[in-house]
Amino acid sequence: MRILGIDPGYAIVGYGILDYKGNRFTPVDYGAILTYVHTPFNERLEKIYDDFTDIANKFSPDAMSIEKLFYHSNAKTVIDVSQARGVLLLAAQKCNIPIFEYTPLQVKQSVVGYGKAEKKQVQEMTRRILGLEKIPKPDDTADALAMAICHAHSAGSLMIDFSKTRKGI
Repeated sequence: MRILGIDPGYAIVGYGILDYKGNRFTPVDYGAILTYVHTPFNERLEKIYDDFTDIANKFSPDAMSIEKLFYHSNAKTVIDVSQARGVLLLAAQKCNIPIFEYTPLQVKQSVVGYGKAEKKQVQEMTRRILGLEKIPKPDDTADALAMAICHAHSAGSLMIDFSKTRKGI
C-alpha cells in the first residue's frame, strides 16, 4: 500500500509518501509545498492544489492520511489552514485518493505509543521507524511522514470499512 501523509498548512504543506508492505516501511518521497507571504491568498491556494495534484499524479498513492484540524488560539490562522486543508481534500478527491483523517492524539499514539508524546519524540520515532539518517525538515515534512505511519498502523480495519462504503455495503 502506498500512503500519502499530509500535514496541512497554507505557508508549508508537509507531505510524505511511504510504501507499506508486510509491516515494513519504505520511504518513497517527502518534502513540502511552500507558498510565500506576499502572494495573494487565492494564489497560494492554487499553488497548493497544483503541487498536490502533481505529487498525487507522480506517485499514485492508495490512500491519503491528513491531520484533523483542531482550534488554535488564533482564529485567523485556523480559518486559513482550514481553507488550505479544504483545497487538499478537494485535490485528493479529484485524484480519486481515499481520504483518512487522524487527530494529533491518534498520530502520537500510533507512532510513539503514548498520546501525550512531545513533538520531538514523534519526529525521532518517525526517523527510527523509517530508518532515516536524520529527522526530515521542515518539521511539517516529518509530521506528514508520521501521518502516513499512523494510517499504515490503522489501515487494516479502515480499508475494510472504506471498501464497504464504496461498494454500498
